[in-house]
Amino acid sequence: MSEIARTTGATARVASFIHGTALDAFPPDAVPKARKAIADTFAAILSGAGSEVSQPLLSYINAMHASGESPILGTGLSAAPETAAMVNGTFGHALDYDDVLSMMPAHPSAVILAAVLASLDGKSLSGRSLVEAYVVGVEVGGKIGLGMTVGHYHRGYHATGSLALFSALAALLKLHRVDISTAQQAFGIAGSMSSGLRRNFGTMTKPLHTGIAARSALTAWRLATCGFTAASDILEAKSGVYSTLGVAESNADLTAERLGHPFVIVDPGLALKKFPCCYASHRAMDGLLALQSKLGFTAASVERVVCRMPPGGMQVLTYARPKTGLEGKFSLQYPLAAGLLDGGYSLWTFTDEAVQRKEIATLYERIDAHEDPSCRGEDPEFEKRSSGSRGFVEIEVHLTDGRSAKMRVDKAPGSPARELTWDDLRLKFMDCARQSMSVTEVKAEQAFAAIQRLEELDDIGSAVELLR
Repeated sequence: MSEIARTTGATARVASFIHGTALDAFPPDAVPKARKAIADTFAAILSGAGSEVSQPLLSYINAMHASGESPILGTGLSAAPETAAMVNGTFGHALDYDDVLSMMPAHPSAVILAAVLASLDGKSLSGRSLVEAYVVGVEVGGKIGLGMTVGHYHRGYHATGSLALFSALAALLKLHRVDISTAQQAFGIAGSMSSGLRRNFGTMTKPLHTGIAARSALTAWRLATCGFTAASDILEAKSGVYSTLGVAESNADLTAERLGHPFVIVDPGLALKKFPCCYASHRAMDGLLALQSKLGFTAASVERVVCRMPPGGMQVLTYARPKTGLEGKFSLQYPLAAGLLDGGYSLWTFTDEAVQRKEIATLYERIDAHEDPSCRGEDPEFEKRSSGSRGFVEIEVHLTDGRSAKMRVDKAPGSPARELTWDDLRLKFMDCARQSMSVTEVKAEQAFAAIQRLEELDDIGSAVELLR
């Protein structure tokens, strides 16, 4: 590590880490975990291309006359780089099917990948270089989240917009070999672009945070390399990122000190979603399906469902009676009712049509979902964890024939402790590809096979082209 990392502030130390860290320094598990996460993110972007956000975004492109050569995945279209970054980023979070990094808490990968793809400007990119930039991006954003603390999220910020911006920026700075001084300027510019409010959860603007963050990262990198100036101490300074967006416990020095110790991609790791909705509901959904498999019940045979969540576990699950598919993603009652009725979950589960079924409405009265202090558990880090990873969830089903069963779920499927397999990811990838406008099943299979050997690719362009 260079001298600057030991003698100056947090922003310089972060910039020095980005400049001086290479793939060869990563722990052994970093590359295979990154490969899975990148495959998962391509899938999420494809699913967004067929979602409700697609038509307004494509109309926006037409209205802006934002022509260009940067690909918009799943559509066969292209646009100017900043526009493509925004659209691909928004697609990536449109169905809330992208990964989760609970320590931020945010969804960094769609922001990173959208920004990186838009930055290429027709140039080739090797799989190794993509993995290197991606891991550095996850590391920097994750450690900024660690130093900021979950208090930033509790204040009302959506960290995917406000903090994962720095994940994407770090990836761009690494990928394009930007020097330390210029990287500090880029962070300064990006600091004034940090945004995203949780009040917009359940609307199209929630995934737009991802797109805005990707576009802002791209803009900050471009401006800095063109000589645009900004504060070089934006993270740690008074009126900077931590003092303005953080809480009393926020600590920029902690971010700098913990970089690479350990690498976030390995510990605590990313969660790849099994269900296309808010991660806070996944343990309850998983528990319900497990009880259904055990008892063999149908919705008609259920008298009552009781779901106990840890304190704060329902903080973002604000729609008890959702009216749209987007609202259904931020409900606990709805996915439990849908699980009872359908016996499983798919992308269709979170459409307007599915949420508005009359059969769903009749099930709500049989579902009691609430926070319970007893679900806090013994975790000393409880207050630092996100809604979907703190404490545990307990779900109980009572049937009309007198039978009942209860289950405790500590970790969600797809979490680092319960990783999705490559077979799981393939099913998800193909399901997401079917939602897109232009990707055939054959092309999706070929792209997925290529991504599975990502670090062997001399140029990822052929795989990206299959997903246009």
